[in-house]
Amino acid sequence: MSAEFRQYLFPEGHPRIARIKELDAYQYREAAREEGSFTGELIKGWTPLYLQPFKGVTEAGELREGLHRLEPARPGEAAPLGAMLEAAGALLAELGPEDQATLMHPVDAPQWQTWANPEFMQFDTGLRLEFQPPAVRTKVLELMAASLSPEGYELAHGMMLINGFLGKTVGLESLLNEFSYNFALYGTPHPTQPWGWQLYGHHCAVNCLVVDGRMALGPVFFGAEPNEIDEGPDRGLRAFDRRVGLATELMATLSPELRSAATLYEQMVDPAMPEGRVHPGDERHLAGAFQDNRVIPLEGICVADMEVGSRELVLEILDEFISPLPSGPRAARARELREHLDETWFAWIGASAPGDVFYYRIQSPVIIVELDHHCGVFLDYQTPQRFHVHTVMRTPHGNDYGRAWVNQWQQQ
Repeated sequence: MSAEFRQYLFPEGHPRIARIKELDAYQYREAAREEGSFTGELIKGWTPLYLQPFKGVTEAGELREGLHRLEPARPGEAAPLGAMLEAAGALLAELGPEDQATLMHPVDAPQWQTWANPEFMQFDTGLRLEFQPPAVRTKVLELMAASLSPEGYELAHGMMLINGFLGKTVGLESLLNEFSYNFALYGTPHPTQPWGWQLYGHHCAVNCLVVDGRMALGPVFFGAEPNEIDEGPDRGLRAFDRRVGLATELMATLSPELRSAATLYEQMVDPAMPEGRVHPGDERHLAGAFQDNRVIPLEGICVADMEVGSRELVLEILDEFISPLPSGPRAARARELREHLDETWFAWIGASAPGDVFYYRIQSPVIIVELDHHCGVFLDYQTPQRFHVHTVMRTPHGNDYGRAWVNQWQQQ
């Protein structure tokens, strides 16, 4: 355990913590909207993006047809529907009619697009878990566990646990806790018809849809500040070491020419960057919350130009990002990623020696993943640190939220 983050704790009584210390999620929601404040400006910029009709992330502005055909799951690639249906039914049985109505939305509802990863609640979609009885929280966790792989559930729940650890560490338990998340259901749980669930809040957002045995997982946001728990019952929990380490290893395998071509900017905040390249909230991320229709050009180097060992490392990194999928859908996704490997691009910002901070993006017609080291939010540092990590995974060309499949199912 490094516990490096502890040197950056705000001193007792510091305004950064003290001014919001006694607020709950709904009080902070109103305070965060203050015009001209940092959070207020973020909300002001994001709200119009949510109102846009969904299209999907693309690299050039046009959707590529035929990428996300709705067809039954192949043998060995089906989602764990039985367990998911049982868990969803148990959750609904815990709720009265009013809470069920708050929880549930049509399967194609725009509320899918309200997810966000900051600590303030911009949109109050579904049920706020911290204000629900323990039995409801347990049933939500059981639905997540039934839907995800064991390591995927461990990662998602780990983000929630780290969030609670951060709250205790900085004295903001009312805003940062294990259950300071919103949870919603979309559609009616069914063996073949489309339905899904959404969890989102500080440093954790998962959107999961199933239809006809297929599973779409995305957008997914996992982050942590710090990326470890160094005391208490969950001591030893760490996140993202492999996603960071594999990327550094990949850069080391590239020739000097390819490494240089992959590096878009040598510094995390580089004078050569165009205005706006570093966002106040997302920093270097391009595919974060409210970016459902963003045009993200291909940059860096094409994986087809890499040596075999480097190409395999790219696939290992991608496999880390898709690891929350249960075994069947994960196999389907891995097959899809290999089919488009020669159309996959890799881009980097920052230095790449072990211990450095950096950003990277892997982008193909069927997946975008990003990892970025960030500046302090609830800890006091102004430059990116290794222990503050944000990661994003999206499905470009219209299948975030399984939307391309839902559209085809509705047409059929």
